[in-house]
Amino acid sequence: MIRPDPAALAAVHARAFPAPWSRDEFAALLAQPGVLAVVEPDGFILIRIVLDEAEILTLAVRPEARRAGLGGRLVGQAAVAAAQAGAVRLFLEVAEDNAAARALYDRAGFRPIGRRKAYYARPDGGRTDALVLGRDLAMNPDTAPLP
Repeated sequence: MIRPDPAALAAVHARAFPAPWSRDEFAALLAQPGVLAVVEPDGFILIRIVLDEAEILTLAVRPEARRAGLGGRLVGQAAVAAAQAGAVRLFLEVAEDNAAARALYDRAGFRPIGRRKAYYARPDGGRTDALVLGRDLAMNPDTAPLP
């Protein structure tokens, strides 16, 4: 697998978020064991796999490419990669007020399992809670295990 370019990831992240991560932050993350990026031209997802658990660190899609299914494809590809690496559970945190992201994760089979009070800072100085979501990655013939 080709290692993603931290500068390219930072550029997409800057288009997707008001407080983007820097090139150096992406370089440091990508250098860590168990960190994997799934990259497409208009977006990417970054996950970390530790033992039998995986966490979505960030998912970024360029604004002009949203609402075309890319986010769902990236989540699905990350879930497959995590399962292939031995993870049985996939977790993430999402801002409680991010309705679009919450709908995406709900469609991908994630369910709320916790809350982090005042986790995310807002540009106006306010804070919002993060919902901790999780989903099983184990194959089950009675359900669609991966998006």
